[in-house]
Amino acid sequence: MEIRFRPSGRMLNPAGGFLAGYTHTLNPYAGCAFGCSYCYVRRLPVGLFADRPWGEWVDVKRIDGEAFRREWSRVRKRGGISVFMGSATDPYQPVEARHGMTRVLLETMAESPPDFLLLQTRSPLVVRDMDLLSRFGSRVRVSLTIETDLESVRRRFTPKAPPIAARWRALSELLNAGIDAQIAVSPLLPHSESFAADLARAAPRIVVDDFFHGDGSGGGRTEALGVRRLYEQAGEGELYDPGTARRFLDRLRRHAESTGSAVYWSREGFLP
Repeated sequence: MEIRFRPSGRMLNPAGGFLAGYTHTLNPYAGCAFGCSYCYVRRLPVGLFADRPWGEWVDVKRIDGEAFRREWSRVRKRGGISVFMGSATDPYQPVEARHGMTRVLLETMAESPPDFLLLQTRSPLVVRDMDLLSRFGSRVRVSLTIETDLESVRRRFTPKAPPIAARWRALSELLNAGIDAQIAVSPLLPHSESFAADLARAAPRIVVDDFFHGDGSGGGRTEALGVRRLYEQAGEGELYDPGTARRFLDRLRRHAESTGSAVYWSREGFLP
């Protein structure tokens, strides 16, 4: 893994497209060590035109706390602000444990919290910051990706991502600490028969997405990444279909009727 450092510059960027319900996106790093095979960012300029393969590099943005405090203050004075963090990187990938750029940002935002902050991650490291997150109250939600309950599938699609069991534990810790958290089954991957029932029991809020909606191009970016081939090589080609997630969503909603969990489809589950 190649780690480089660069000045942070402006941190808050206007949101749009799939994230049009937010005013800004916030990414403490460029690149992502998890390097998920299906990540749509691979097909964005930051992935396409990098001089290194996606998943093999991370640029640490050297964040000046005082500079970000001034930037945050300017944006807050203009009116309401809702932030999606992060839209093009995982804010809790391994480099965060050493360099702590995500925590620097959270410390500053906690001084004058936004109207809403969504933290999107697949890393159990998020529990490290529960002390800070609790200061945001109802203005923060952690969206924890658990796209399958099978380790064999996780290793096939996202071999460098954290184990599934560690994510379940992180979810439990967040909820026990009173922090709003949801499971993002995004994108839905091959799974066991009990996955829907387990989700409904574990989380008060669940959002389901697939390759044909969540990649921002109607599935075009995912197709270009060769994800269909990963399904076919495992003899699961028939699952690479828009109907798979819809059928799963129906099963999940039936289970959620008895647990009281809220279930959302695609974009609606990520909105503020």
